[in-house]
Amino acid sequence: MFKLKGKKSFVLLSTLFMTLLPKQAEAMHIAEGFLPIKWAGIWWAVALPFLALGIRQIKELVKEQGAGVKVLLAVTGAFVFVLSSLKLPSLTGSCSHPTGIGLGAILFGPWPMVVLGSIVLLFQAILLAHGGLTTLGANLFSMAIVGAFVAYGVYRLLKSMGAPQWLSVFLAATLGDLMTYVTTATQLAWAFPSGEGGILLSLTKFLSVFAVTQLPLAITEGLLTVLVFNLIHQYNENELRELAVISKGRE
Repeated sequence: MFKLKGKKSFVLLSTLFMTLLPKQAEAMHIAEGFLPIKWAGIWWAVALPFLALGIRQIKELVKEQGAGVKVLLAVTGAFVFVLSSLKLPSLTGSCSHPTGIGLGAILFGPWPMVVLGSIVLLFQAILLAHGGLTTLGANLFSMAIVGAFVAYGVYRLLKSMGAPQWLSVFLAATLGDLMTYVTTATQLAWAFPSGEGGILLSLTKFLSVFAVTQLPLAITEGLLTVLVFNLIHQYNENELRELAVISKGRE
């Protein structure tokens, strides 16, 4: 079970996140009805197997770790919800947002984050008109599948190489964020190829739209994730060792 002191810190952290929630959310999830039906269906078909496996993995996680892990899952979900709801204007005239997905991928692995990401995206689509139901599969694939697996892979790779904890967390969250937008740009390029340059030209245009904003935004998310991870580490070090997030030896 998680310590009482840790629970209090999580409640405080969750309250802080919720106070930052914007009144409107119009960031760069693919909007409802924007994708052609064919592509919306394709991304649903691709995402559903990941979701099914994620549900099974999260059930096993709760069974192995006990009910106490639900507290950390809930806080992680709140972190993803708030960060991915923030609307940050781009210098290119569009909008971008953090994803928050890297923290959960580091703590639990990528599969549970597919489930949490789907819940977050569903609530945002219904309550905030952020993203959409037809485009949920595409948004789920870019943010909660690609973003989560990239963040998890980077973290594990750096830890296996003996990199410092803070650097592993920072680069995992940063690159997970960036690859979410690379994936979204690719999805849009496939759906809307340029009449002259085809998919490649279209991809270049979509990437350039978000690059100006997303790079510093990804770095900021990486720094914030380090701060939140350190807070969790401070109060729940034993639980992080049980989850194999940190080694059982000295960090």
